[in-house]
Amino acid sequence: MAGENILIVEDEEDIAELLEYILSRQGYAAEPVGTGEKGLQVSRETMPDLMILDLMLPRLSGLEVCRQLKADPETAQIPVIMLTAKGEEEDIIAGFEAGADDYVTKPFRPKVLLARVNALLRRGASTRKSDQEELVFEGLRIHLGRREVFAGDHKVDLTNTEFRILHFLSSRPGWVFTRRQIVHAVHGDDYPVTGRSVDVQVAALRRKLGTAGEHIQTVRGVGYKMGE
Repeated sequence: MAGENILIVEDEEDIAELLEYILSRQGYAAEPVGTGEKGLQVSRETMPDLMILDLMLPRLSGLEVCRQLKADPETAQIPVIMLTAKGEEEDIIAGFEAGADDYVTKPFRPKVLLARVNALLRRGASTRKSDQEELVFEGLRIHLGRREVFAGDHKVDLTNTEFRILHFLSSRPGWVFTRRQIVHAVHGDDYPVTGRSVDVQVAALRRKLGTAGEHIQTVRGVGYKMGE
């Protein structure tokens, strides 16, 4: 995976230097910037392969940087790892809802961070190969590359997490998944939010999909599946 460009958006200079050192030793081309505004500018100019983003930045917060990055079709596919001292469940959920692909809390272990970076870069490569994939059910269409969902002729506006859950279940219709499996597939290992958050997300997803939400079926005592 060596050689990929990684943009570090971090206002604490010592942490930015540490991240640049860790990533450079692994062969990555790491570029640190100190503000959210600069992070967005550099992202649009250089299209990095991945961004490591601090949540607590001056003026433009990491959450807003992530929202703007993911809302722009030109930069939406750049994977984002949020790296922050804010580790409460509500902070983590807010990060993922803003569009973050992973969330690592400070202080962090370099080996863990590198594993997350490697996993996201691999997933990004796989996603680019399947950008034209479209999953079709009765009254429901899901396009991975465009991150678009249509219930009938109506385009459905989903959060980042809702889309990931829907795509995960839809890619294996008929398979039953536990809440923990869904959390792992959507957010990766060591995600500290409980399975209860999956129930909340699925309930919201069903509401937004209307009658098409009936495709998402509850398997009592186990989890969820997508009806075949």
